[in-house]
Amino acid sequence: MTLKRLLCCCVTLTAGSMLAWSASAQERDGGPRTVARNLDNPTGIAIHSATGHIFVAERRGVIRFYRDEGRGLKRAMEINEFPTDQYGKGPIYDIGPLGVAFMDDEHLVVGDGSRKDTDELILVYDVYEDPPEEPASAASAEYTLGPLDYDDEMKAEGNYYGVVVTGGAIFATANGDDTKGWIVRSVIKDGDPQPLERYIATKEAVAVDAPVAITVNSDGDLVVGQAGEVNLPGDSLLTIYDPESGELKAEYETGLSDITGLAYSPETGKLYATDFSWADPAEGGLFELIIDGDELETRKVASLDKPTAIAFSRRGSAFVTVFGTAEEGSDMKPGQLLRFRASDL
Repeated sequence: MTLKRLLCCCVTLTAGSMLAWSASAQERDGGPRTVARNLDNPTGIAIHSATGHIFVAERRGVIRFYRDEGRGLKRAMEINEFPTDQYGKGPIYDIGPLGVAFMDDEHLVVGDGSRKDTDELILVYDVYEDPPEEPASAASAEYTLGPLDYDDEMKAEGNYYGVVVTGGAIFATANGDDTKGWIVRSVIKDGDPQPLERYIATKEAVAVDAPVAITVNSDGDLVVGQAGEVNLPGDSLLTIYDPESGELKAEYETGLSDITGLAYSPETGKLYATDFSWADPAEGGLFELIIDGDELETRKVASLDKPTAIAFSRRGSAFVTVFGTAEEGSDMKPGQLLRFRASDL
């Protein structure tokens, strides 16, 4: 979706949703703009390269945000009827589909988290230029990848949080066997995704739990946020893998607690991360990650309330999802989609 020229003095409401471009004090001071409210634990963002439409995964399904000329920003449920699972230590959150990425302009890859690990899937759906009149069912995927086989020695895998497509394959981070920390892969052959396989055992490579965020750098490498233990502050790593061999090329300590999203700015090439900061949400936010040789430094761009994903538009705006915190007495879900202008970063 092309969202660069929306007016900050307007608030657009559509039935059953809250969509806003409002000039709050935070926005006037250069903070993020709230694009959409009433999201239920949003966890993934993908932006369609041709239309600019924004696809957000949240507990209830996948929502498409698009600009309707003369009527402001609108939303349409793209895919629904997912089951609901739960995740968490301490706070427990309801989750559905988690990660989203485009295989091409006509296919959306959805990393699922709505089922038990024994049944978890990666799903590929047809998408079209225009929003659907009726949402597709979760069961209507063109390709269904998984579930992976498991036994007493090989645990089930699921919670496919981060998804990317690069080098002729789909890659996704997984949460199942904490002794392995798998990144899974589906090779794309003649346009068709092949069976899902366990590919990179990240825990064995770096001795830190939980690959969560994943993106691709300018060399085509997999760039992974190793979130670490949710109750251990400051243990997240940034790691880089060769997608063809699975070889670990680099790892960096970040000082962040729970990296949930990674993305490069198309304008500057700078790398940004969202930190959920499970143990202390007040420390969470959006950060720039600055690599200098073997060292990595962070710069905090903004404090955010439990951020979960980031994606860039082709013009350099960063879109970030947050779980947020429910307001007392409100029937609205606390999740939001935020926009940072390139100048805010």
